[in-house]
Amino acid sequence: MRSRTAIWFECKVRYEKTQEDGTQKKVTEQYVVDALSFAEAEQRITEEMSAYISGEYEITDVRKAPYKEVFFDDEGDRWFKAKLQFITLDERTGKEKRTNAYYLVQAATFDGAVKNINDVMGTTMIDYEKSNISETRIIDVYPYEKKEAGDGKESD
Repeated sequence: MRSRTAIWFECKVRYEKTQEDGTQKKVTEQYVVDALSFAEAEQRITEEMSAYISGEYEITDVRKAPYKEVFFDDEGDRWFKAKLQFITLDERTGKEKRTNAYYLVQAATFDGAVKNINDVMGTTMIDYEKSNISETRIIDVYPYEKKEAGDGKESD
């Protein structure tokens, strides 16, 4: 299990997909990319999709994702959005304060997503509650990968 903190963008891509019966159907799929800006997110998803889609496609939406961290599980093929509430105590008033945080969790099942959250968050000292976990329609997540030398770009 690994996690990555970044600025994440949700991107929707519309294209013609070949169905199991051989027919073509227009579909819109959702992906997530690690980027610093909307322009970079659109560029990154365009690069990623060009390897998988033959023919025309369009990026129909790019929006900043509410989560800052993604938990990757190589065994998982589904993505879950988790809303956690961090619980702190206001020393002055003695009242409990709850702060919401959102995470994207990869897992094979709902129970697997809960386990993955517990595995990552169990290493922290902060008190938290899982207030909502729901499966998303996200197909895949593309974290930023540094390009290695010899990738076709000139270097000095």
